[in-house]
Amino acid sequence: MMKLLGSLTSPFVRKARIVLAEKKIDYTFELDNPWDENSRVPDANPLGKVPVLVLEDDSTLFDSRVIVEFLDSVSPISRLIPADNREKIEVKRWEALADGVLDAAVAVVLERRRPAKQKSEATIKRQMDKIERGVAVMARDLGDNPWCTGNALTLADIACGVALGYLDFRHGAFEWRVLHANLAKLAARLAERPSFADTVPREAAPA
Repeated sequence: MMKLLGSLTSPFVRKARIVLAEKKIDYTFELDNPWDENSRVPDANPLGKVPVLVLEDDSTLFDSRVIVEFLDSVSPISRLIPADNREKIEVKRWEALADGVLDAAVAVVLERRRPAKQKSEATIKRQMDKIERGVAVMARDLGDNPWCTGNALTLADIACGVALGYLDFRHGAFEWRVLHANLAKLAARLAERPSFADTVPREAAPA
């Protein structure tokens, strides 16, 4: 059985968990925070990042984009990435946009955790500008569509929903729902799916 290494707060881990749920793929989830001194993540991913997918032959896949594309290919259930190349590129573009928003959101979290004398407000503003522009483009491209790329759930919606969920988790002051009602509708629709409801980010309970 495949094993996923990751944390309960990483949005990139959440994306992989949602895809695993939507694809109905059995796996074990092993909690491991790469920031911990005793983390085993560097042994599985030399970059020291999660998620890491450990396959049945003990080989590993890392980077959420690689993992979710692999997962979509191993099961025909609920295909999330279209076979048509043009449609596939559209979905992957959405994923790149959502992941870019997440990269900026994580960068802000890390910068805010730095000691006061080392913290850069200019860096925070630059990353927040990326978030605001990225979310605005999401709203523009979604328009009046029920789903990001048309009439069915794809990886685009999962990536977008995960990004918006992380903004709720770590950047609650950014009122994207007020600014973009169509994204709020999409997020509400996604929240009804068990794959999203079961993976809402949360801090791990103390050991």
